[in-house]
Amino acid sequence: MTGYPSSGKSTRALELKRLFEARLSEPLHQHRRLTVQIIDDASLGVTHDAYSKPSAEKIARGALLSAVERLVSRETIVIADTPNYIKGLRYQLYCISREVSTTQCLVHCAISIDAARKINRDRGPDGYPDALFEELVMRYEEPNPAAKWDSPLFTVIQHDPVDELPFDAIWDALVEQRAPPPNFATAMKPVSETNYLFELDKMTLDIISALLESQKSGVPMSEVVVPGTKDKVHMPGRNLTLSELRRYRMQFTKLNRQVPLKIDKISSQFVNYLNINL
Repeated sequence: MTGYPSSGKSTRALELKRLFEARLSEPLHQHRRLTVQIIDDASLGVTHDAYSKPSAEKIARGALLSAVERLVSRETIVIADTPNYIKGLRYQLYCISREVSTTQCLVHCAISIDAARKINRDRGPDGYPDALFEELVMRYEEPNPAAKWDSPLFTVIQHDPVDELPFDAIWDALVEQRAPPPNFATAMKPVSETNYLFELDKMTLDIISALLESQKSGVPMSEVVVPGTKDKVHMPGRNLTLSELRRYRMQFTKLNRQVPLKIDKISSQFVNYLNINL
C-alpha cells in the first residue's frame, strides 16, 4: 500500500484482506492454502513520531522489512499497510518478494493533498501533527508504473464511494500469475554470471572505500559523491564504521545476486540503498 498520510490506506488494506479471505473461502478456491496477513505500524509498535526523527524512522523501516521477510512466502499474502512513501523502500520490498520467487503489486491510494489534510485534522489526536503531515507529503515519491518495484500498479481514488478496489486484477496479479523466474539477461547485453558478481562486489566495495576515505579529513560532510554514479550518499552526521558499511554491502549484494541489476545501475542502486538505511 502507498499514498499520502491519512489517504485511507488502512481502510483499503482491511477491505483487501476481507476480499481475499472471502474468495479463498469459495469452493472453487478452497484448495489454495493461502493465508492473508496485514503488517501495519501498530503491529510493529511504530508511532507517528517515528517519522519525524531519521534514527527512529530507520528503525521503523527495519522492523517493516524484517516482518515482511519473515512472513512473505508463496503460501502467504502479505499486505504492507505502512506509509511506503519513498521509492527506495518500495524497491527493498520488491527485492524481498523477488528473493522468495513470489508475486507482488502496489496499490496506490490516490487523494488530493487538501482532502488528506482535512481527514488528518478530523482524526484529532489519532492523526499526524500538522507539521509532520506537511513534511511527509513533501517527501512522498509518486509511484511509477514503469519501475519494476512499482509494478503492477493499481490506483484507487480514495474516499470516492464509486471507485472500488480493482480486486479481480489484484487477485490475478498476486494469485493467478506465476512469479517470473530469474532472468539473467534482463534488457541488457549478455553478461556472464561470474562477470556480474565480480562487478557487483567491485562497485559496492569501491563505494564503501570512498566513504571511508572521505572521513579521513576529519571535516564533517553532509554528502559524498562516490565512484560510478552522480548520486550522493547522504551522511548521517557521524562517522560510518567499516563493520557498518560491510553489513549494508552484504545485505545489498545478497538481495541482488540471484537476479542481476543492469551493471550500469549497480552503483546508483547501492547509493539509494545506503541513503534509505543510514
